[in-house]
Amino acid sequence: MSPASDKSGSSVFETGKYTTALVKVEAETSCLGKNKASSLTVAPPKQLLIATPSDAEAGEFPVLLLLHGYLLYNSFYSQLMQHIASHGFIVIAPQLYTVAGPDTTEEINTTAAITKWLSEGLQGFLPSSVKANLRKLGLAGHSRGGKVAFALALKKSLASKFSAIIGIDPVDGTDKGKQTNPPVLTYVPRSFDLNMAALVIGSGLGEIKRNALFPPCAPSGVNHKDFYNECREPACYFVVKDYGHTDMLDDETPGIRGKASHCLCKNGESREPMRTFVGGIMVAFCNAYFKGDFGALTLIRDGDETLPVMLQTIEFLM
Repeated sequence: MSPASDKSGSSVFETGKYTTALVKVEAETSCLGKNKASSLTVAPPKQLLIATPSDAEAGEFPVLLLLHGYLLYNSFYSQLMQHIASHGFIVIAPQLYTVAGPDTTEEINTTAAITKWLSEGLQGFLPSSVKANLRKLGLAGHSRGGKVAFALALKKSLASKFSAIIGIDPVDGTDKGKQTNPPVLTYVPRSFDLNMAALVIGSGLGEIKRNALFPPCAPSGVNHKDFYNECREPACYFVVKDYGHTDMLDDETPGIRGKASHCLCKNGESREPMRTFVGGIMVAFCNAYFKGDFGALTLIRDGDETLPVMLQTIEFLM
């Protein structure tokens, strides 16, 4: 079988050709630009974690904004972010909050403010040889962050800024009829007027309870299936068998919240296969809709690629 490769020649499920750097950017009123020592840069509205090709890698790269899941830290996604960045992308993960209630309005507004900030301040925090191509800007979110991503993409005032959207096991509440405000799902098929390509990734174990004490992390009726059902073409949908709602996070997630990410959800045996698939399919999708390279996505769709996981669903709206 042919490898699902990007233009660099490496498989999208393997580390790409670019060496990467992780940059943490604090939210302050102003700070000395790390890469522009003689000038002040505009700091972001929230603390950011940026995975980028390193200073040794010159070029202009598409940008992907990644929103974390409920009560999780952006640092929990560092391995996923670096995988994507190694294939020639700049991945930005804001820390939207540390504590949050059921209403996501503030997260939506904050992400809108960060999106505006990208053109004002991002370049000052990147390696000097790396340029951000904001004409190719993607929006992705995991769990509650997936809901926020879709809510933001549906805002007409911002829709033109994004070229693609990705929902990583997105969740819109605890049950149908118990959605977090503002609700995103309408339960009207193909009702999302996004005007951009969409990728929805689901976990096969997400809607299964880990035990009697905890509800499922991605309940049926408000999960990936419902988000995909409302997407219009072009859209891709993959559900990974035998892996759970937090299996795309780092292998080690420290602290109480990190430990909770292992024990609150029904998960697979290890995180690496699911994380590798999520990173690879995101690269294949972004290559297709940012770079016009549909090779890897087509091979995966047609079953002509050995995957790190087993899939229970593959659907395309083209």
